[in-house]
Amino acid sequence: MSETRVLVLVGSLRQASVNRQIAEAAATVSGDGVNVEIFGGLGDIPFYNEDLEAPAPATAQALRDAVEQADAVLFVTPEYNGTIPAVLKNAIDWISRPYGAGAIKGKASAVISSSISPYGAKWAAADVVRSLGVAGASVLEESTLSLGPVGQLFGEQHPREVADVRDQIGAVVDALVSAAGELLAA
Repeated sequence: MSETRVLVLVGSLRQASVNRQIAEAAATVSGDGVNVEIFGGLGDIPFYNEDLEAPAPATAQALRDAVEQADAVLFVTPEYNGTIPAVLKNAIDWISRPYGAGAIKGKASAVISSSISPYGAKWAAADVVRSLGVAGASVLEESTLSLGPVGQLFGEQHPREVADVRDQIGAVVDALVSAAGELLAA
């Protein structure tokens, strides 16, 4: 495999969010031959509605195409009210359709969650893992990374500036790249 393409879907729409910064860190820790791209536009995709599925709205189709073209997908999620943000769940719903043949089916996928709490949004991470499993993704559950409390972990620093966090994010990206290579070779 000449270049491994990892697509990152961020569950927070805020441009300066810690989750977006974690996604940016993932892009900086990837090695040679790895292209990590953060998908923009999740907030522009309408809520999944089977009546809109064929043809899908252009924004939803752009997401499906990006996932289809990626070798692996990294989901970065905060925790809203103890669970996954609606924008990320909506993305999973769109990429899981049509049922049994969605863009995420068989795709190497991993989850990084973060929170101001010491639990690091573990509930949201578990919900993303469960949704991806039902959608047919090849989820690397053992590579799930929960970061918290982010205020203490990062302070005023960007996650890529904190060596331990950068190394942990790098390990998730490395696991995704390895899993994608194995899936493509199979």
